[in-house]
Amino acid sequence: MKKDSYKQITIYAALLLIVVLLILLLKEYGNRDNKVGNAVIGDPGDRDYTEIKEDGVLRVVTEYNTMGYFVSGDTISGFQYDLAKLFGKKMGLQVEIYPEMDLKKSIDGLIRGDYDVIARNIPVTSELRKELNFTQPIMLNKQVLVQRTAKYNNGIQPIRNQLGLAGKTLYIPENSPSLLRIHNLSVEIGDTVQVKEMEKYESEQLIIMVAKGDIDYAVCDEAIAQKNKSRFPEIDIETDISFTQLQAWAVRKNSPELLDSLNAWIEQLKINNEIDKIQRQYIK
Repeated sequence: MKKDSYKQITIYAALLLIVVLLILLLKEYGNRDNKVGNAVIGDPGDRDYTEIKEDGVLRVVTEYNTMGYFVSGDTISGFQYDLAKLFGKKMGLQVEIYPEMDLKKSIDGLIRGDYDVIARNIPVTSELRKELNFTQPIMLNKQVLVQRTAKYNNGIQPIRNQLGLAGKTLYIPENSPSLLRIHNLSVEIGDTVQVKEMEKYESEQLIIMVAKGDIDYAVCDEAIAQKNKSRFPEIDIETDISFTQLQAWAVRKNSPELLDSLNAWIEQLKINNEIDKIQRQYIK
C-alpha cells in the first residue's frame, strides 16, 4: 500500500508541475502577442508620464489626412504629426504614430491603453469630458458644409441658410464628431436632416466626392476644408454647420502627469506663437 501511495503522490506532483509550466508558457506567449514595438497593448495600468518617460515611447493616435498624419512619397507631414514630434523632441521621447480615422476607436484605444494621447481635432464637449481629460485648446475650429459652387453645379446656388438642409443627406466619416451636431441641427430646424456615415472614407475623400459630383454634401472641420479648397475649386465651404469650437488633445483620466506636461508645453508654444507658425504651413 505504501508503494502504491508513493506512486500516486509522484504522479500527482508530476501532473501539477506540468500544469504550472503550461500556465507560465501560455502567459509568456500572451505577453509576446500583445507587444507592439516596446509597448504592451491592452494594459493601461497606471501608465502616466513617469511610466512613459521610463519606456521612452509616447504612443499617439491621429487621423490619416493632411491635418493629422500624411505620407506622400518619402515625406511624412501633418499638423498633428509635427506637434507630436515637437513634444517628443522637447521631452526626449520617441513618438509612435498610429493613424485611425474612427474617433470612437481612437477613444476606445486610449482608454484601453493602446495609446497615450489622441492628437486630432476633437471638439471639447461635456459628453466627451466624461470619458477623457482635455489639454488646453490647440486651435479654434468649426464644422462646415462642403458643397459645390454654382459654377460646378449647373447654376444651382449653394445653401446658405441651415433651414435649406431639411431633407438633404449629409455625408460624414463613421463616428465623426459631426454626427451629434447634425442631429441637434435637425431638432433646431424642426425637420429631418439625413446623415450617411461612411465606414471607409475620411473627410478629404468625401471632399473629393463632392467636388466630382458623386455626392452633394459633406460635413467636415473648417481646417480640413480650407486645406483642400485650393486643390478643388469646385467646392464651396462658406456655410457653417456649428459655432466655433475649442479643439484639444485628449488623455486618459488616470494620466494627470501627462496632462500637466502637455499643458505646460502647449502654454509655452502659445507664448512663442509656435502653434500658429505650424498651423500656417497647413492652412493658408
